[in-house]
Amino acid sequence: MSIRSLNLDSMFVPTSTTEIEFEMIKFPGGELHIKLNKCIDYNTVEKVVITNRIKDGDDIMKILIAKNALEQYGIKVFDLIIPYIPYARQDRAEIEGESFTLKVFANLINAANFNKVIVFDAHSDVAPALINNCSNVKNHEYVFSCLRNIVYSAYRGGFIAQDKFIKSGEIVLISPDSGANKKINKLQTYIQERVGIESCLLQVVKCDKKRNMSDGTLSGFEVMTENLDGKICVIIDDICSRGGTFMGLTSELKKKNAGDIYLIVSHYENSADEQKLKDAGITKVYKTNSMNDHKSNLIINSILNF
Repeated sequence: MSIRSLNLDSMFVPTSTTEIEFEMIKFPGGELHIKLNKCIDYNTVEKVVITNRIKDGDDIMKILIAKNALEQYGIKVFDLIIPYIPYARQDRAEIEGESFTLKVFANLINAANFNKVIVFDAHSDVAPALINNCSNVKNHEYVFSCLRNIVYSAYRGGFIAQDKFIKSGEIVLISPDSGANKKINKLQTYIQERVGIESCLLQVVKCDKKRNMSDGTLSGFEVMTENLDGKICVIIDDICSRGGTFMGLTSELKKKNAGDIYLIVSHYENSADEQKLKDAGITKVYKTNSMNDHKSNLIINSILNF
């Protein structure tokens, strides 16, 4: 018996499992249809891992019809890999008349009865709680590799020198708002253990902001330290949309004497104005391919593997 993968986004292949070939057809009316490779002995397939990056409703439908087509061949066990959970930020109904959109999405996935649903750095604990059999892969190892890359790019040091620099206290982790504090504290502990917690001086600086819930505007950025002493500041968050949080925060970090400012995000929508990010003072943005493959002189793209 074997395990196969069906990668619905040809640019997102997060496992080394042998792929099932298929053809996805879209009719003029917008309906989707899938045709699987008929030259496979599906009786020998124990499990199929379906993978996709969900960018719109079609991508959700692709997952559901792909699973149904495989079930016609007698496959009974399925895992699903969706690195970014769509509607993750709509994890409650805050204003009367709004939908609890994340719950609607979770209901669709739950109805398909996946053996496991694997996601990366969920926005909050709400989504993994709503999705049955959900495994949330933390961003810890990804962030640690980005920190090493930042040190290498700035100082051209070897791996030992990189870890020593991280331990030295010359890098500061920036928590962008109160919602990120819990996650950033766990990340700090993980990195300290990786480089040697006994002598690690890795610091977390907490920040905050105010959001107008009626129109989404941001104000009142606050950095809760007096002086950053020219240290490398690394803002860490799960999602970058238009980048307003990070540009506003960068301005305040500079007032507190920050050195180079980097941004590490797990999910990058590619809707931010890169020139504005640069002008705000962000040196580099590190992202994964959870939503897209975009990279540039400012944006460094990392490939996710599961």
